[in-house]
Amino acid sequence: MQVILLEKVVNLGNLGEVVRVRDGYARNFLIPQKKARRATEAALQEFEARRAELEKVQAEKLAVAQALGERLNGYQLKIAQKAGVDGRLFGSVTNADIAAGLRAAGFDGVEKAQVRLPNGQLKAVGEYPVQVALHADVLVDVTILVEGEMN
Repeated sequence: MQVILLEKVVNLGNLGEVVRVRDGYARNFLIPQKKARRATEAALQEFEARRAELEKVQAEKLAVAQALGERLNGYQLKIAQKAGVDGRLFGSVTNADIAAGLRAAGFDGVEKAQVRLPNGQLKAVGEYPVQVALHADVLVDVTILVEGEMN
């Protein structure tokens, strides 16, 4: 299916590009998330008429993400979880826990889908580097310090 991208999508293209994607990806993700529209003749004409407005909105989103990234870069978040004597956690620290911790620390706008855990969930006490993708162009490094709390 051919779609017009309404914003920059990682590994796919930039605003305004017409790309071919799988039908399911377009129907189930791109179109419902308002990241793309079907590339029909009418949609192309409407997009060209609204291009300046969409570019302005994207520039504002990028500016907000960059401002949040400046504050968030290098931040160290402490998360306390119940742990055994050997340092293994009862459960794990997920990207949802990290996003909730960042929001509680005053970094509004961080969603769990934006938190990238390179080695999966954190299952032991320690310090872990994590990346937060605030925008397609803004990737920030954050350190997560998992502390064990005894019962």
